[in-house]
Amino acid sequence: MSQEELKKRVGIESVKYIEDGMVVGLGTGSTAKHMVDEVARRIKEEGLQITAVTTSTQTQLQAESLNIPLKKLDEVDGIDVVIDGADEISAEFDGIKGGGAALLFEKIVANYARKIIWVVDESKMVDKLGKFPLPIEVIPFGSQNLYHRFESFGWNPRFRMNGVDKLVTDGGHHIIDLHLSRIENPQELAATLNNMVGVVEHGIFEQMVDIVLVGAEDGVKTLTV
Repeated sequence: MSQEELKKRVGIESVKYIEDGMVVGLGTGSTAKHMVDEVARRIKEEGLQITAVTTSTQTQLQAESLNIPLKKLDEVDGIDVVIDGADEISAEFDGIKGGGAALLFEKIVANYARKIIWVVDESKMVDKLGKFPLPIEVIPFGSQNLYHRFESFGWNPRFRMNGVDKLVTDGGHHIIDLHLSRIENPQELAATLNNMVGVVEHGIFEQMVDIVLVGAEDGVKTLTV
């Protein structure tokens, strides 16, 4: 079974956690895309009644094209469940997110969710975080100086590009990816980044997930945190 087929399998499985009347956070990324497709199918074929909040312009456009009822985050009192992908999940259930450049909005939506579900294929499960580059969303003003500071720490930064230009996120910021190889203490690194002026958000999601659904050759594994 291909990686894409595993992503589809787990994306479909995750929608079983959605019930009528829920406010649902729709994540961003290749696995979450399959989840959004399945949400639309259930609305059309099964009469599922929900309200959705999206975590990116990309997901918003997909949801709108599929006639999924949407509201803005500030138009709802809270979110019952958010279903999203992850780029890495450690044995301690910390995660790296932001490969799709939506980490800021993803973390904001997750902060208002009563339950957080991550959907991944088994390649995303790791012992320690860090092989996947850690995204840091930064204010454009002074970002080159911040880049040099990251360099001085030995963090191997790279601006994420969109062709010849620096990528601009939905929030109007840039992303600097840190190529760290291995993060021994995610909590310590997160605290350091939280205190750095110019950093809007980072891609370390500490102890934020409730359920991880892992697509594997022998089916979908459910890991409850």
